[in-house]
Amino acid sequence: MPKRVDHEERRSQIAEALVRVAGRRGLHAVGMRDVAAEAGVSLRLVQYYFGTKEKLLLHGLQHLTDRFTARVGARLRAGDAGTGPRATAEALLLTSLPTDEESRTFHLLYTSYAILSVTDEALAAQPFIDNPDAAEDALTGLLRQAQEAGLADPGVDARTEAIGLLAMAAGLGTSILVGQRRPESAAEVLRHHLDRVFTPVTP
Repeated sequence: MPKRVDHEERRSQIAEALVRVAGRRGLHAVGMRDVAAEAGVSLRLVQYYFGTKEKLLLHGLQHLTDRFTARVGARLRAGDAGTGPRATAEALLLTSLPTDEESRTFHLLYTSYAILSVTDEALAAQPFIDNPDAAEDALTGLLRQAQEAGLADPGVDARTEAIGLLAMAAGLGTSILVGQRRPESAAEVLRHHLDRVFTPVTP
């Protein structure tokens, strides 16, 4: 009896190969043949599952996003930063910093994809991610939750603060990648701004 193929498992295997190759060589230098060799499968199989390089890259990005979400959850379950909206916001932002091999690869590939999609029409035609505002919406919700509970300044605009914090985390992440700043320093900056936002105004 022929072995039944788990298609999701095979797609995940190929996505993991893409991440490994792109992490070593850069997203711009990755071809479908390289990914097939890394995954130990044929080029025809990669083409069967993804069709084009652009769709393969998009799936790889979504794969990284799913892993990022899992890492945020793991940080929260570890309970290092406590519980509540402040702790969840901190977990979301600190997990995005490139502090180990996996998070470094995530930041590098995510940034590379965004830059490449500006000049590559085929990439630009693909949706960047399913919900590009997911992190912004989540952080905004946490800030509003904290405001309602009296745990954050009610006078700040939650959406604006969320946008600023995410942009700050992205910029700090890049500064870590290029060696300008240590991860500990970047985390300290983020915590400083979180303390400012999540400190309620006393009457």
